[in-house]
Parts: sequence; C-alpha cells; structure tokens
Amino acid sequence: MTTDNTMQTISRAISILKSFSRDDRELSLADFHHRLGLSKSSLQRILSTLVSQGFLEKDNEKKTYKLGIELYYLGNLVEEHSHLLRIVKPYLILVRDKTNENVYLNIIENDLRKCIALEEAKHDLMTISYVGQTSPLYAGASAKLLLAYLTADEIQLYLENMEKEKITNVTKTERDELVEEIRFINQNGYAISYGERVPGVCSVSVPLYNRWNKVIASLSISAPLSRVDDDIVSNFIQILRETSKSINEELRFVSQD
Repeated sequence: MTTDNTMQTISRAISILKSFSRDDRELSLADFHHRLGLSKSSLQRILSTLVSQGFLEKDNEKKTYKLGIELYYLGNLVEEHSHLLRIVKPYLILVRDKTNENVYLNIIENDLRKCIALEEAKHDLMTISYVGQTSPLYAGASAKLLLAYLTADEIQLYLENMEKEKITNVTKTERDELVEEIRFINQNGYAISYGERVPGVCSVSVPLYNRWNKVIASLSISAPLSRVDDDIVSNFIQILRETSKSINEELRFVSQD
C-alpha cells in the first residue's frame, strides 16, 4: 500500500470514529455510507479493522456499530496526562460546589468553541451541555471570550468569514456589535451572555493563560436565568476570577499548553 493510500485509509477511519455523537451512538453500514460517501466495500474493510482492534463494537443482530472499550482506555490516558485537564479538573469541582451551577472548560477547535470538561450541578432545573459540545465563536460567553483573545488578524478573518446565523432571537451576528463585545471583554477580562446560545440561560466566562501569557481556554459558569440576578452574576465573576488566578499560577509551571 502506498503512503497516499495509507493516509487515505487513516483519514477514513478517523471520519468513521467522528461520525458518532451523543445523539448517534449506534450507526449502521448504510449510515456511514450516506454520511461519508464511501463505498460499502471500503467501509466494511475499515470497520472490520476497527472492530478487531477494539475501537468499535459490532452488534451482529442489529448490524450496527458503536464505539469500543479501547477508546475509553485511551480517553482515560488523555485525561490523566493532559496538563490542562489535570490541573483544571479539581477547580471545576470547587467552583461547582461554590455556586451549585454547571462549570465548563472550553477551547477553540476548528473555529468552534468546544467543551472539553464539565462538572454538573444537582438541580431539577439546570442548563444542558456535554463534553464535546461545540458552538460558533460569536455566540455565548465562553465562545466570545475565546474569540476576543485571538490575534487582531485572526479576529478580523473570523468576522469576515463567519456565517451570520442567529441561534436564538438575541444572538448578535452583526460585526459592529461583536467588535464592541470583544472590546468589552478585553477591557474587563470576562464575558457575559444572556440567552445568546440557549434561551433562558446566563453564562459567565474568564480566560485561562499558559506560561507564555497566551489564552488557551475559557472557564465558564452557566445557570438558568430564573436563578440569577445582578448580584449573583457579580459573585460568579468574582469566583471565576479568583479561581482562574490560581489555575494560571499552576499553568505557569507547565512546559506544555
């Protein structure tokens, strides 16, 4: 097999694994065929290999596939050895316990905000999110904060090419509005949003820095609007600032992002 063919096969295998989501935990050969546009013969070869290596499990009765246990082991290794997750995880629990609201760690991936860690509050009514969830950089506090700390050229490029889709009726998509929000975030060091991505939800977010003083993530709290007022939002900001200061001190001594 040539190098090009090998790379193509690897790329296809990755595409297969990334086809799964929180809502699509079992997929059939036909599902992969329709989603990826690959021939069924090629898919069968790659699926068989992924099953044999433990990355997928096959249900022979239903003729469907789901993610395998090997990915669970690898995921644990990632969490165990990721400096950012290792350092931040205890602080997520601390903030969750102080506020009794959901607390998130977010990064930028492929021009999207992505949640990479979450500690959930214990409420009958609470905001809904999950690890792996993504959203555009113009919607919501955690996303806009990450956008605000890109370079000026990166921000300009994003604003010029972004799709102006209103996620809710209060989502801001106009360039002037977003530039003003970015200016506010840079001046104040935090972002707030009210129902911009999810109706009825308030979010507050602050930046996390690596040892080179570059923002690498956002630390965020979200809560239903029915449970917040100005004083509570101010308290969220204070708790996040204090927590981010402690996290940033630890990240200063880490040699990797």
